[in-house]
This record gives sequence, C-alpha cells and structure tokens, in this order.
Amino acid sequence: MSSNWTAVAMVFLGLFLIGGVVSFVRQGMKAGAVVCGVGAALSITAGVLWW
Repeated sequence: MSSNWTAVAMVFLGLFLIGGVVSFVRQGMKAGAVVCGVGAALSITAGVLWW
C-alpha cells in the first residue's frame, strides 16, 4: 500500500463515482451517468498517476 493518502482517496472517490454511474443508469438518467463516468475516469487516473 502507498503511504500517499491522496492517491488512495482519489481511487476511492473514483470507485464511489462508478457506483453513481450504475445508479444513474438504473434510473435512466444518461447525462448524469456520463458526467459521473468522466469524473470517475479522471479520479482513478489521477490516483494511479499520483501513486
């Protein structure tokens, strides 16, 4: 595990936003799912690069 908690927090945020994507898709709100999906991709990418 990394000692850099910011990277861990970014990956956790990305996983949380993936849950939001699933929720928005189930409700039929595609625009919200796209916004959450972009945020999740950016957050996970930032966490991996920060590691």
